[in-house]
Amino acid sequence: MTVNFSLLALDQIVNTAAALRHMSGGQFSVPLVLRMATGAGRQLAAQHSHSLENWYAHIPGIRVLAPATIADARGMLGPALADPDPVVIFEHAQLYNLEGELPEDWRGDIASAAVRREGTDVSLITYGGSLPKTLAAAEQLAAEGIAAEVIDLRVLRPLDTATLAASLRKTHKAVVVDEGWKSGSLAAEVMACIVEQCFFDLDAPVARVCSEEVPIPYAKHMEEAALPQVPKIVAAAKQVIGK
Repeated sequence: MTVNFSLLALDQIVNTAAALRHMSGGQFSVPLVLRMATGAGRQLAAQHSHSLENWYAHIPGIRVLAPATIADARGMLGPALADPDPVVIFEHAQLYNLEGELPEDWRGDIASAAVRREGTDVSLITYGGSLPKTLAAAEQLAAEGIAAEVIDLRVLRPLDTATLAASLRKTHKAVVVDEGWKSGSLAAEVMACIVEQCFFDLDAPVARVCSEEVPIPYAKHMEEAALPQVPKIVAAAKQVIGK
């Protein structure tokens, strides 16, 4: 199912699955894995295209994952199934056609972020379907002499703030790329964590690139305009750097 329709089960997810361990004093848990297709870019309009990861990342008692690679999509599933508490896995629908090979014993990490590209000038922080766009933006920036570090959050709750802090201590600048809407976004939470933990390491305000504040349009040109795109990410990075 797409994340839009998971809202029909939100009562059971929030008030039962996420809360039962705490309400029972640890006597019971709900070892549940929910996989949801998320994201836009396929011209499926407003009822099949939204990114609501931040809603679930707000809820205590749930682990929230967002694999962006073949390795993580497969590797995260085993540890998620072994988790005694609810795990929600957001799978960006545009990544479903990726192909590749993995060792049979591959086991993913469901606790930490991943540095997908090393850099020293600016940290580009993203997850899920925005990772390919962010890596493409980093390539464009490299052609202009800007070394961007790309961080794939991949675990949205709990956030791996240690990896973020380590990156900010190197680059001193950050741009958060999030396909969700800007208001109340996951990007806002990441930015808050950066400011709380890395304020004195920052050389510029943290920037973000999010979707426009509209239901995702059906028309292809309007859908593309509503979503984070490579030129927007490049422009945000340059603005933060001062170029």
